[in-house]
Amino acid sequence: MVFPQEESLVYDVMLSSVGPGRMSGSDVYHNPSGLDLAMKLHYLRVVYFFEREAAKDLTVFKIKESMFYWFNHYFITCGRFRRTESGRPYIKCNDCGARFIEAKCGKTLDEWLEMKDWPLHKLLVSHQVIGPELSFSPPLLLQVTHFKCGGMSVGLSWAHVLGDPLSASEFMITFGQFIAGLHPNIPSNIPRSAPLAREPRIDPQPEMDPFSAKRVNPVGDHWIPANNCKMDTFSFHLTSAQLNYLQAQIWGPSIEQTPHFESLCALIWRGVAEVRGGSEPKTVTVCRKDPCRGNDPIGNKQLISKVEANFSMVDADLRKLASMLADEGVDERKKIEEAVENDQGATDFFVYGANLTFLDLEEVDLYGFELKGLKPKFVYYTLQGVGDEGAVMVLPWPKGSIKNGSEGRFVTIILPEDQMGKLKTILKDNGLLL
Repeated sequence: MVFPQEESLVYDVMLSSVGPGRMSGSDVYHNPSGLDLAMKLHYLRVVYFFEREAAKDLTVFKIKESMFYWFNHYFITCGRFRRTESGRPYIKCNDCGARFIEAKCGKTLDEWLEMKDWPLHKLLVSHQVIGPELSFSPPLLLQVTHFKCGGMSVGLSWAHVLGDPLSASEFMITFGQFIAGLHPNIPSNIPRSAPLAREPRIDPQPEMDPFSAKRVNPVGDHWIPANNCKMDTFSFHLTSAQLNYLQAQIWGPSIEQTPHFESLCALIWRGVAEVRGGSEPKTVTVCRKDPCRGNDPIGNKQLISKVEANFSMVDADLRKLASMLADEGVDERKKIEEAVENDQGATDFFVYGANLTFLDLEEVDLYGFELKGLKPKFVYYTLQGVGDEGAVMVLPWPKGSIKNGSEGRFVTIILPEDQMGKLKTILKDNGLLL
């Protein structure tokens, strides 16, 4: 819900569409993989903040002109979803275009960021979902918001069915290159197969669904999961000093190379278990970049692993939990793919929040999207469509952006509202919140 005082912060909103500069051709389709369809109820929401020097003289006309060439390579993102006779979704590459939103903000960029009111970022990026009319719903929306100081934000609304965080990041990196007048050598975005051919069932009676994906009641053509409770989102910055303190508590002073992501997630895992008491999460999902992914410019290729504990979490040793998160994950992508394909892609699943989910974005180049050779001052990242078990995202913090020179991580947690307050207390008691 947007309150009137929030609505007044961002105004003069205008909506248009931008598509490829050349036609994709007739009867061109993209058939998402089973793993793509397992992610179809999730959405990435990313806001890139650029200072005045990067945005100066960058007109809307220049941005849209660059998009024409950009979408020649990413024409699949400009299509619209349809269904086969079996109900499996596919994309008709009909060049309908991406939604383009222009807006103004009455605050300066620094004033906006100093508020640290992260829920307000919803005003800078579209939260539209696919449906309820598939043929009219764009999987991609971009919002450009101009601040009073001359700075600018670029909000990316990315349907996860298009691809994982690395795909979305590389998508935006190439956008910056096209704005700069470059024509990067990127792999051709070729549709994978004709969607109308029926695919054979892999196993009519699979043993069980994967732990990392959960079936839901059919959502029809409105692609968003229904939560059983109200969800809350909380973000905070961890300085390098706080990270070092956490590392020392878990690994001791003699460890030189220690996993920041796993250490942080181990503490949050145990904290959530303490908050939930008798329903502590013993199985969690870890999503991270696949070091062996191919060159396909879009698609869901990230590792999706389950990590399972057979002991009480409340008093668990953090070092043991961190080691499990680092070394004992079981890749479930094949099981998820088979579960989706067994139902011809027509059954609805979700991954983020099926278990407590940890999303590692440390190896994703979130700050690679540049304007005039300048990186964003800050990148805000969140998810829409997270299930009741919640999700945790760990992002890099921009280097050299803090006055005292410290760096660290930026963390966003999505949990049921009645659990968030207790978890904040636990994080504060462990030195992660000031």
